[in-house]
Amino acid sequence: MAKDAVMLAVPGPTDERAVRISSPTRVLWPEPGITKLDLATYLVDVGEAFIRANGNRPVSLQRFPGGIDGEQFFSKNPPKGAPDYVRSVPVVYPSGRSHPQLVLDEPAAAVWAAQMNTVVFHPWPSRADNSDNPDQLRIDLDPQPGTDFDDAVPAAFALRTVLEEAGLTAFVKTSGNRGIHVFAPIDPVREFLDVRHAVIAAARELERRMPDKVTTKWWKEERGERIFVDFNQANRDRTMAGAYSPRALAHAPVSCPLEWDELESADPTAYTILTVPDRLRTVGDPWANLHEKPGTIDVLLEWWERDVSNGQGELPFPPDFPKMPGEPPRVQPSRKNAENWDGDLPKKGD
Repeated sequence: MAKDAVMLAVPGPTDERAVRISSPTRVLWPEPGITKLDLATYLVDVGEAFIRANGNRPVSLQRFPGGIDGEQFFSKNPPKGAPDYVRSVPVVYPSGRSHPQLVLDEPAAAVWAAQMNTVVFHPWPSRADNSDNPDQLRIDLDPQPGTDFDDAVPAAFALRTVLEEAGLTAFVKTSGNRGIHVFAPIDPVREFLDVRHAVIAAARELERRMPDKVTTKWWKEERGERIFVDFNQANRDRTMAGAYSPRALAHAPVSCPLEWDELESADPTAYTILTVPDRLRTVGDPWANLHEKPGTIDVLLEWWERDVSNGQGELPFPPDFPKMPGEPPRVQPSRKNAENWDGDLPKKGD
């Protein structure tokens, strides 16, 4: 009801904006009792760092009208009645279809998204004015069953070295769950497929150095107890939780940027909606200068071409993507047979 709403003051470009928050006492995270107003207040507190990381990018909003334990859906284009400080840009999806996608340019836009029951923010790795060419190379280190955050830590340090050898500066954050996200700023001059190939090249190099700890195997049945380097997160319209975005998990964690010297002793469960604002005030934003010195993916693409010439070509795409040139058949290894596999099958008894 209208009488239940509150007006939240949010710093704007020139003056404060008043953003209306309806149902402010609605509990979104039952375990810590975090409400919709708490979420909106969090986004005010981290607003500058949040927009620096996620603003001026196409973004998908993961919305939970009844709290994190209820139904959810994604919003990509602005709904009717969006305020004039929330805009959209046309983007091209993997199908080739073009459609407007939300862009958040200031903290008030993020708070408005919270009013729309957004919990997780998924920004593109490209800017709104150049959406076809990413300015971030992103790599998701995803612990598989039998592994955890602590197993991803040495992989992240090794990946940092790999990227440094390719001329890139790596930044790190928690995923908000068990994983680790490694980003590197790049010049926005290559399209998504090139960046995907650069990620695969880095992933394969990491796998060669840590074969018992890291895998690029797409099919879960082949990964084992290793850290999966999720190369498919580099595809067009594939995103991960943005920096300082909350996650829809019981303890209200946040995907939190870290300094590299913090990573080894980091506890990912400690970075939450309740703790991260104080961290920003005392420690600062480790990603404040992320885009000061972008690099190129030229060396990684040289590694990609080298691997292709050595017989390591394209890897599977997500199932909803159109069939891509050079892609292997989309069938898990245990289901290979003469009808669905056009490669060499092992002979019976091999």
